[in-house]
Amino acid sequence: MTTSQHGPPPGGPPPLDFPLWYQAELPRVCRALALATGDVGLGEEAAAEAFARALASWDRVGRMESPGAWVYTVALNEVRRTWRRARLERRYVERQRLEDVPAPVAPDDTLWRAVAALPPRARTAVALRYVADLPEAEIADVMNVHRGTVAATLSTARRQLAARLGPALNGEPR
Repeated sequence: MTTSQHGPPPGGPPPLDFPLWYQAELPRVCRALALATGDVGLGEEAAAEAFARALASWDRVGRMESPGAWVYTVALNEVRRTWRRARLERRYVERQRLEDVPAPVAPDDTLWRAVAALPPRARTAVALRYVADLPEAEIADVMNVHRGTVAATLSTARRQLAARLGPALNGEPR
């Protein structure tokens, strides 16, 4: 994590205007999280929680070099907590021998299915780069990996998507 995410230096610039920043950032954050998680509702819930925490700490967060990266980090941590809770709940249900509820079906969209088929790290990197429009350095901070890992992950993801989507874009069956 970069120093800029730990807070502003004493006497730093005044914080951004939260309502304007929130209005500008919320749609992109929700789209990126929905793509990264494959679940629109989960993405919206995680974004709402992250923005609520940003507002509660706005004097500090608003002065950061990239408050958006902070929001993505908090939101992805919330997603991970949600997934951990879901795994625990599934284990409990299995122990109780109850029937599983089927997962929601993803939208019938070729690109969405191709991105959803990527490994979680690649899916998250693609969402943060191409939906959230974050630079690789910020993606590295958000995902807690090296910038080179982000570059390699995105490169591999693009090759995988090209291989998967190439036939579909040419009208060939998949």
